[in-house]
Amino acid sequence: MSQYPTLPAFDALVLAGSRAEVDPMALIDGYRHKSLIEVSGQSMLERVVTALRQAGAKRVLVSCNHPDVVARALELGAEIVQPAGGPSASVLNALDKTDRPLIVTTADHALLQSDWVVSLMEETPRSADFSLMFARSETIEKAVPGSKRTYYKFADGSWSGCNLFYLRTPAARAVFELWRSAERDRKKPWKLVARLGWRNLFDYLSGKLTAAQAIARVGDRIGVRASVVCAQDGLAAVDVDKPEDLEAVRLMLAPQAPQVALG
Repeated sequence: MSQYPTLPAFDALVLAGSRAEVDPMALIDGYRHKSLIEVSGQSMLERVVTALRQAGAKRVLVSCNHPDVVARALELGAEIVQPAGGPSASVLNALDKTDRPLIVTTADHALLQSDWVVSLMEETPRSADFSLMFARSETIEKAVPGSKRTYYKFADGSWSGCNLFYLRTPAARAVFELWRSAERDRKKPWKLVARLGWRNLFDYLSGKLTAAQAIARVGDRIGVRASVVCAQDGLAAVDVDKPEDLEAVRLMLAPQAPQVALG
């Protein structure tokens, strides 16, 4: 039985695809895939799958076709979903495999905690179709001083994504259809702007929108009730993209770990 009995039944998807046959990050430790890199005695994949199960996920799906990752995921009791042409298409593929609400995260979210997943679900309004977790820059700086993250500037400050998404109703599918279009049109930015709305872009660039307002407006454009959940722990915005990230995460998880800065 889940330790969070008030949550609705849900499944979880771990995106573990790779754009290259051999990930340069993985080669640091001699692995063939980044998600298999060990952090504090466990692969990043295992840490993520474990956190999702502790949050109460009924099924954990792993989107990957790398044989080593597939083998490890099956050992962990996860199910395999074939990846598609990019993360958004992979999410859409996974949505065809479940009829429950879906939590989506990535295999390099090595610090993932079950409490973050629970907070995302509990703090998402019951009227919402979709939500995502953002962390404020000051919250991240408090957790990892000197961290260099990608920030989005809104009227209520600078925010960074946490690679945690909650697809609460089937309507959330439209979010990833829009994302897939954005990936397809990445060399034609005017098409993306047209989909999002010129007024929305102008208001964002003018600093008139809060993070919640911006996400809600994008949702309105595609018929989705979308919301933002604010992370209470700045570590929720940390993933392992670079060697210095890996080193810092390992230090954080080491016994009696000191505070470290992420590059």
